[in-house]
Amino acid sequence: MIYHLINYMRSFWTSIGFFAIEEVLFRCILAALTSLLIAFFTGPKIIRWLMKKKIGDLPEFNHTALNELTKEKANTPTMGGLMILFAIISSTLLWAKLDNPYIQKALFLLVWFGALGAVDDWLKLTAKTHHRSRDGLKAWEKLIFQFGGAVLIAAFLYSNFSQVADASMFWVPFYKHGIPINGAVFVIIAILYISATSNAVNLTDGMDGLAAGCVAIMSMVLVILCYVASEAMEVTSGRTWASYLLIPHIPQAGELSIFFAAIFGAAIGFLWYNCHPAQTFMGDIGSLPLGAAMGYGALVTRNEILLLVIGGIFVIELASVMLQVGYFRYTGGKRLFRCAPIHHHFHLKGWSEPQVVVRFWLMAVAFAVIALATLKIR
Repeated sequence: MIYHLINYMRSFWTSIGFFAIEEVLFRCILAALTSLLIAFFTGPKIIRWLMKKKIGDLPEFNHTALNELTKEKANTPTMGGLMILFAIISSTLLWAKLDNPYIQKALFLLVWFGALGAVDDWLKLTAKTHHRSRDGLKAWEKLIFQFGGAVLIAAFLYSNFSQVADASMFWVPFYKHGIPINGAVFVIIAILYISATSNAVNLTDGMDGLAAGCVAIMSMVLVILCYVASEAMEVTSGRTWASYLLIPHIPQAGELSIFFAAIFGAAIGFLWYNCHPAQTFMGDIGSLPLGAAMGYGALVTRNEILLLVIGGIFVIELASVMLQVGYFRYTGGKRLFRCAPIHHHFHLKGWSEPQVVVRFWLMAVAFAVIALATLKIR
C-alpha cells in the first residue's frame, strides 16, 4: 500500500526516490520491523480480549506424567496466533507490491488456513460447553480443507509458472539441472507439501516459544531464497544470483521476501508473549497458516527438497509422530518414544522446557546454515 502510494506521489515529486522504496531489501527490513511492532503492541490487547472471552486452553495428553508437567499451563489464553496473522497481513499490505501474483496467493493462503485453524480452535475450546469431543475438527475434515486450499494455490501457481522455464522443473540439491514435471505432478507435490508443513508446525506448537522460534529461523532462509531467485538481483551486469548459484530463476519471486520478512517480525513479536512461561499460546489459528506459508515458499522458489533441510526440526517432529503411531500399531501397544511429538519425549526424560526449546532452536539454526551452504554445491 505504501509502495503504491509513493509510486503515485513520484509522478508529482520525483525526488521521492531518496527513500529507496523500490529496493526489496529495504522494504524487507521495514516489513519485519512493522510486523514486529504490530505484534508487540497489539499483543496485550489481544491477550486481554482472549482472557475476557475465556478462550483458555487446558492441555491434555494421553500421558499422566506429561499432564503433571504441564498442569501450570491450564487456562493460558490460546488463539494468540491472531496477533501473528494481523501483523503479517498488515505489514505485507503496507510494504509489498499488491499486484504481485505471489503476494496475492500468499495472503489468500494465510486467510484460508487461518480460518481453518480458527474453526478448529473454537470447536476445541467450546467443546465442554456444547458437549462435544475436545478434538475439534475431525482429521478427515481438516485434511479436506487443507487439500482444498493446496489445490487452489497449486492451480494458480501453475498458471503463473507455465511461461517460466525453471518453474516447470523439479530441482534436487547438488544437481545443477531440473527434472521436467507436468501439471498433475506439480499439484500432487503442492498438496503434499502445504498439508504436511501446516501439520508439522501444528505438531511442533507444544512448548512455549518452540514453534514461533523455529518459524522465525525458517522464514529468514525463505527471505534469502525468494530474493536470490528473483531477476531483480544481479551479481554482475546481466548475471543474476540465480544463475550464479545455479538455482531456479523465478521472476517476481523476490517480492515474496517481504512476506516472509513480515512473518519473521511477527514471530519475534509473538515470542515476547509466548516465551516461557507463556502468556498466550499460538493455537491452530497461527500454526496452520504459518506452516502452510513455509511450504508455499518452497513451492514458489522450487526448493521442495531443500525445505526438508531448512525445516529439519519440523520434519523430525512430524516423523516422530508417524513413527510412534506406526510402531504402536505394529507392536500392539508398545511405544518407540515416551511421548510424541518428540519434544515431549525429551521433556519426560528430564530436560526442562526451556532447555528443550533452546536446543531445538539451535538445531533449527544449524539446519538453516546447512541448507544455505548447499546453494553453491551444484
